[in-house]
Amino acid sequence: MNYETLSCDLSENILTVTLNRPEKLNAFTVTMANELIDVFNQSSDNDEVRAIIVTGAGRAFCAGMDLAVSGNVFGLDESQHPTMNDMNERLDDPAIVKGVRDTGGRVSLSIFNCKKPVIGAINGAAVGVGVTMQLPMDIRLASEHAKFGFVFGKIGIVPEACSTWFLPRLVGLSKAMEWVHTAEVFGAEEAHRAGLVKEILPADQLLTRARELARTLAERSPASMAMARQMMYRNSAFSHPLEAHKVESLAMFYASIEDGKEGVTAFTEKRKPAFKTKASQMPDFYPWW
Repeated sequence: MNYETLSCDLSENILTVTLNRPEKLNAFTVTMANELIDVFNQSSDNDEVRAIIVTGAGRAFCAGMDLAVSGNVFGLDESQHPTMNDMNERLDDPAIVKGVRDTGGRVSLSIFNCKKPVIGAINGAAVGVGVTMQLPMDIRLASEHAKFGFVFGKIGIVPEACSTWFLPRLVGLSKAMEWVHTAEVFGAEEAHRAGLVKEILPADQLLTRARELARTLAERSPASMAMARQMMYRNSAFSHPLEAHKVESLAMFYASIEDGKEGVTAFTEKRKPAFKTKASQMPDFYPWW
């Protein structure tokens, strides 16, 4: 994986993706968006990748969109006049993809659809898309130097990267409204109190802790991890628990006759399980949506 704005390292079945524009505080560009989408799409079915860590080079995680580029800084085609009908019927039309669809949202959807667990190691400033791209990640760890900000209101735009779907689910509607309306930058302590991040760590321990967590996740059954990840996100949006029950019944059935058997045997024999499923070869009912 050779990229212009990212560096990638695969070790011990853990892929570490580093936003790599340190001279620009890893400011987000259309190129970075496309490269991140490629990483998550490729990793989803790459059985060598069992867990993913995302972090930033230098002193920032991501300082938001790079506002110094020429033209429409968000990479949008101002000659178009899109409607909701276009979004419903032409979502994958190249003109809509390149000229209308929010780049951060395309990244968030690629993370959401990924079959692998994703850990955000937030090493510094994370504002705008720098914070919204974290929301579909499964676990977020913060350095003591991390700062967060949903600063869209300060420059007259709106929340993006599917954050109006993810953020209220993570921290509640009231806190999400407060952060978006005030558009203030806040520190790791507030992010931790609100449940946005799991832990706050000294800067020199952040990646060590992220890798420790990733190694634990990498030992789990790839198929059960992939199914559980999608079940949590998708089932929680159903209007009735019966719909979750239908999905869980199929998932439990197929898990129980594959890695589940090995897991139970390993438990009774007091040894580590040797799971054999692959995320690239899921049960026939997957994807159920």
